[in-house]
Amino acid sequence: MKRLLFLKVLLILQTLAMLTYTFIALKQEGASLFYVFLSNIQELSWNGQFNLDFSCYLLLSGIWIMWRNKFAAPYILFGIVAAIAGIIVFAPYLLWLLVAEKGNLKRVLMGDRL
Repeated sequence: MKRLLFLKVLLILQTLAMLTYTFIALKQEGASLFYVFLSNIQELSWNGQFNLDFSCYLLLSGIWIMWRNKFAAPYILFGIVAAIAGIIVFAPYLLWLLVAEKGNLKRVLMGDRL
């Protein structure tokens, strides 16, 4: 139970931290995220390497959401949104799954595929 509590608190903190950071970045720099993100990748720099690596993680998380939900149309859309929005969407989704599945991590990960 302590591990699940830690995970739930971590997910909440990650969501709040990223929402706060995103709000500040939007206020200071505007909505230029994709331009900066893709420019860094095109430069073949360490920033670009990190962005490309991170994009791969985001893509996998979106595909996992789709797979877990058997590629039902709403979850295809949700997976795409999660792959773009990142932890702001993914952490609350995991938190919701933890509650809905009563802490059963196998069910959280696999859904009805058990």
